[in-house]
Parts: sequence; C-alpha cells; structure tokens
Amino acid sequence: MLGKVLTSLLLLAVFFYEPAEAQKKKEVMSSVTLLSEKVTQMMEWASKRSVIKMNGDKFRRFVKAPPRNYSVVIMFTALQPQRQCGVCRQADEEFQVLANSWRFSSAFTNKVFFASVDFDEGSDVFQMLNMNSAPTFLHFPSKGKPRRSDTYELQVRGFAAEQLARWVADRTDVQIRVIRPPNYAGPLLLGFLLAVIGGLAYLRRHNLEFLFNTNVWAFSALCFVLVMTSGQMWNHIRGPPYAHKNPSTGQVSYIHGSSQAQFVAETHIVLLFNAAVTMGIVLLCEAATSDMDIGKRKIMCVAGIGLVMLFFSWLLSIFRAKYHGYPYSFLMS
Repeated sequence: MLGKVLTSLLLLAVFFYEPAEAQKKKEVMSSVTLLSEKVTQMMEWASKRSVIKMNGDKFRRFVKAPPRNYSVVIMFTALQPQRQCGVCRQADEEFQVLANSWRFSSAFTNKVFFASVDFDEGSDVFQMLNMNSAPTFLHFPSKGKPRRSDTYELQVRGFAAEQLARWVADRTDVQIRVIRPPNYAGPLLLGFLLAVIGGLAYLRRHNLEFLFNTNVWAFSALCFVLVMTSGQMWNHIRGPPYAHKNPSTGQVSYIHGSSQAQFVAETHIVLLFNAAVTMGIVLLCEAATSDMDIGKRKIMCVAGIGLVMLFFSWLLSIFRAKYHGYPYSFLMS
C-alpha cells in the first residue's frame, strides 16, 4: 500500500515538474531572444547615428526594461531654440565628438552606447527621473540601478570630450581615445597675427622706437596678467559651460555657486572687475605724480577712488558667494 502511494506521489511530481521546467526554459529562450533583438536594434541605430535619439518609449524599452547586457550613456538636454540653452548646444558638440570617437574606433563593441533625450521629445523621462536641469549626463550600467557616481559632475569637470571619456572609462572600463576633427582656426589666426605684426614692422622699419616704449610693454604685460588671473587657463583645461540656465525656471546663472568650479562668463566678469580696479589704481598714481592742474588731478583722484571701492566691493561679494561662510564684506554683501 505504501509503495503505491509513493509511486503516485512520484508520478504527480514528474507531471508538475516537467511543465514547470519547460516553462522556465521557454522564459530563458524568450529572454535571450529579446536581448538579441534589443542589441541588434541598438547596433543598427548606432551604425546610422553615433548618438541615438531617444524618446520616452525607446528609453523605457531599451534602457529601463530588462534584459540588458550593455551600458548606455545618455545626455539629457534641451536643444530646441525656444529653450535658449546655449550650454546645451556646446555640450552636445562635445558629446558628439566623444560618441564619434567611440563609434569609428577599431575597439567599437556593443558594450556601451551613447544616446540623448531632449526635453521636448521626452519630458516624461525627465519627470520619471526627477530631473530639472540640462544638460545632464547619466550612465545606466548593464546590471543594477545607476549609483551616485553614475551622474557626471558637469559643474566641476566641465563637458569637454576628454573629461567625459575619463568618466566613461571609470564607469564602464571602456577606454575611448578622443579624436577631434581638424581645426584650422587657431593656426590661421596665429598666421594672420604674425603677418599683421610683420607688416607693421616693415612699414615702420625706419622708426622702431615703439618697440622700446615702456608703456607699450607695460600695457601688454598688464593684459597678460589680467587674462591669467581671471581663470582663462582653467577654462582652457576644463572646458566649463559659458553659463547655466535652469530649464524649469529659465533663470540664468553667470557665477558658479561653488569654489571648486566656474563658468566662462564668470571669468569675463572677474577680468573686467580686475581691470577696473587696476584702472582706479593707475588714476590715483597719475593724480599724485602728474603735472596737470589741480582741478583735473582732483577729478582723477575721485574717479580712481570710486573705481577701486566699487569694483573691489563687487569682487569681494563674488568671493563671498563662492566661499560660503566668508565673514568679510565691503559696501555690499
């Protein structure tokens, strides 16, 4: 009797196990087929365009929904003219350079893809990710959810293609050698400048006293110092955006709120303020040593004091805005 019961239980187990095992195999095959279709589609898109344009449906199907064995680096942007996002266009150019460098390299694989989501074509994606600023770069890994380090620190590192390539290598282990299209503007400008200088020297070959004019060399040195102290070299290395516009509020920020980064517009403002302070000091020195009549010297003195006090106060207020907690101010906070 016990043997018949055991036999019946074994038959029941086999009866239920075989369909479950078949169903499991069917799900695995379906998942493999779906993954193959997704990879094939992504490769087809990448072959036509290095940066794949995505909307809400494509994002949910090819980025959010499993299965997925590839990483996706997405730039969330707002390129439509009505958005007036100048930095978005600049960042898009650098992102295109990075994507093209990867797409046309000999090491190109389906391990990582580059894509973009425009606010006007995928606003639902922005809402899904609680995103309220553009441009923003996010890395979606092949396994798991994005971490904090998968969000690119644009305000700190800038959007130069080389900086983006280092970040992609850190997140995906894919090394991308950035190859830029040839730019002849620099050599042409340098050649034109040398030609102008050579032409002026030739025209005044019988009167080259201006080369020994101390005022000319002092002004040239002063311009060089102002350019260097305003942060132009940092801009050249990091490639920060000119300014930042919040796509939700439309507010444009020209001064970065952190001491670890800056905007290009910020360096221009600092350069002008430093130049104004320098002009004030020059006027004060001229007022003290000039042989002009006393009335003009008084005007120069008042103008010099006004320039120094006003623009130094503005410089100090910028410093306070970037270095939070700085206790000192002058004229304005």
